[in-house]
Amino acid sequence: MSAAKSLLIELGTEELPPKALDELSAAFARGICDGLARRGIDAALSKASAYCSPRRLAVHIPHVSAMQPDQSVERRGPAVNAALDEQGQPSKALAGFAQSCGVSVEQLEKLETDKGAWFVFRAVKPGQTLASLLPEIVDEALKGLPIPRPMRWANHEYGFVRPAHWLVMLHGADIMDGTVMGLISGRKSRGHRFMHPHPVHVADADGWLDAMRNAKVLADPAERRQRVREEVARAAKETGGEPRLEEALLEEIANLTEWPVAIACDFERNFLAVPQEALVTTMETNQKFVPVFDASGKLTEHFIGIANIESKQPAEIRKGYERVIRPRFADAKFFWDEDLKTPLASYQEQLKNVTYQQALGSVWDKSVRVAELARVIAGRVGVDAGAATRAASLSKCDLLTRMVGEFPELQGVMGRYYAGHDGESVEVAVALDSYYQPRFARDGIAADKIGQVLAVAERLDTLAGIFAVGMKPSGNKDPFALRRAALGLARTLIEGKLELDLRAAFVEALELLPEAAFAAGVKPGKDGKLPVIDIGQRRAVLVGELVDFVLDRLRGYYAEQGCPAEAYEAVLAVQPETLPDFGRRLHAVVEFGRLPEAASLAAANKRVANILRKQAEEGDEPASLREVDPAHFESDAERTLADALAAAGKETAEPLQHGDYTSVLKRLAQLQAPVDAFFEQVLVNAENPVVRRNRLALLERLKAAFGAVADIALLRE
Repeated sequence: MSAAKSLLIELGTEELPPKALDELSAAFARGICDGLARRGIDAALSKASAYCSPRRLAVHIPHVSAMQPDQSVERRGPAVNAALDEQGQPSKALAGFAQSCGVSVEQLEKLETDKGAWFVFRAVKPGQTLASLLPEIVDEALKGLPIPRPMRWANHEYGFVRPAHWLVMLHGADIMDGTVMGLISGRKSRGHRFMHPHPVHVADADGWLDAMRNAKVLADPAERRQRVREEVARAAKETGGEPRLEEALLEEIANLTEWPVAIACDFERNFLAVPQEALVTTMETNQKFVPVFDASGKLTEHFIGIANIESKQPAEIRKGYERVIRPRFADAKFFWDEDLKTPLASYQEQLKNVTYQQALGSVWDKSVRVAELARVIAGRVGVDAGAATRAASLSKCDLLTRMVGEFPELQGVMGRYYAGHDGESVEVAVALDSYYQPRFARDGIAADKIGQVLAVAERLDTLAGIFAVGMKPSGNKDPFALRRAALGLARTLIEGKLELDLRAAFVEALELLPEAAFAAGVKPGKDGKLPVIDIGQRRAVLVGELVDFVLDRLRGYYAEQGCPAEAYEAVLAVQPETLPDFGRRLHAVVEFGRLPEAASLAAANKRVANILRKQAEEGDEPASLREVDPAHFESDAERTLADALAAAGKETAEPLQHGDYTSVLKRLAQLQAPVDAFFEQVLVNAENPVVRRNRLALLERLKAAFGAVADIALLRE
């Protein structure tokens, strides 16, 4: 047996859950690598490869040593001062410790530390073979997999995500004997369930992947995904259309098949009368089929199914796929036809019977609040308030339609179709769909202004209401997806350039809530009684919490754009009223941070802030209340800085008014030389109180000039 060879571990199972397969595979590989590392076994762990298919989890690691190195053992025993009696004889505790180590007391050593001395046992334990350690490593790795509810089979005491049937453990060409979950390891794997049902002989660890391929199993998930793409493209050519293979669908198909083969199929054209989103949803979600579109993006009557077999009769498989999709489409068409018989607006009354949240009332109550917020917001951002209010009043109606009842993911989409059918304006119909955006990470915001207004109003009400009833997120728990709602709100305001005072908007959202909501959010006292609620005070507290919650979401949002954390904190310190204004300030601060003058000016602002804070703590009159009097200047450095500040103030007034903060900070960067000269030549804490206060007032003007954009003193932190 050579010192280092490739290691292969394969666990064969019943079909594993496709959506969890990638995570299980990665976790299994990590567990094996961690187990080898903890035992000090030399291996090229950085080159470990995780493989998986619906019926197996596997790990391949090159250059794994056959032996564990010798292990140093050190056990600490009793303290010396307590382990020996007055005559220096060992106590029972010391004798017992020595016996447990298999040595005499005389063979123990002493360990001297700052906290005293202890008896210790030291020895070198010979390393074990990889073969003897591997079953335990595999067992630990399997127990560490993210399996919420392990299942049991037969009369076994152990459990796993699916019943396990075979185990291959090879070190090079050598079998690593061992038993895991009742399975005895060997070199016999299994190929494709139908195309190669016989056992597969694996000669060595490095030959396993090819052996699987020859047995019609693509065990490399990346290779399997690529084959799915190629097969879909091949089948799509037969239809003359363009397939849409979403990444999530690709992953799921790849994890459902071991040898994917695409088959072009058709359905009846009359189903195309149904909104294509409904047909696509049932194809992708229910059947795992790939829809095919024409050059203009319109759904065609073609689709692609992915078989897990290279059949000699593909026409029969095609017939089966076409047969299973027909009733699904028939249901969708029935729902569509029936829903068209009822105007969307007629569902408004029924929303009163659907509870949104016990203390917040019905879905109809929520719609009324959102409509009022939409009206107010629309007026402030220059959008048609009537259209925004109408869209808000209809925004929840499609939840009661048959189509959305069957396909909840189509809410909003179907509202747009039904509103258009009922003769609502294009703007209102589009907004019923777009206001759900962003629906997922990296999704865009609503492109239309009515949709943006409705998106903001909806999220304001949701956040205010759930916070009021005391159900704000804690830890990993966020049942109402408030973090996503807050980020969606922030993104819509920023990317939609909606200059809306966030704090004032939350005040209005809270004022529209029923009083019962605030009572629900208050916990009983120690006596079990509810305290008297000051709703006004409660609202004030909630406004602060809500604004902070939204701003916290922006940390990650701007970090993804490459904005440094200290730049974010610098802008946060001045609390801009609107989020678009926050963004403009932040990008200006980031640009300022790249200037050569930035570090010196940030340090100077930090120094100024400390000086002014100390003055305030000493109870002196705030410098901000005093005017700078040139008559009290005693040095040219004071006069130069005052003149430079005055000139900068005149030149930055207009860009500051227009929110051109980049120009403002670039101009203020020219103050570096007079600021540095001031601190080099001027003693701020002058003995003459009049001179001292005048200098403090000058520094306050310097601080205020930069503070009009951000607290750049924080750029040093």
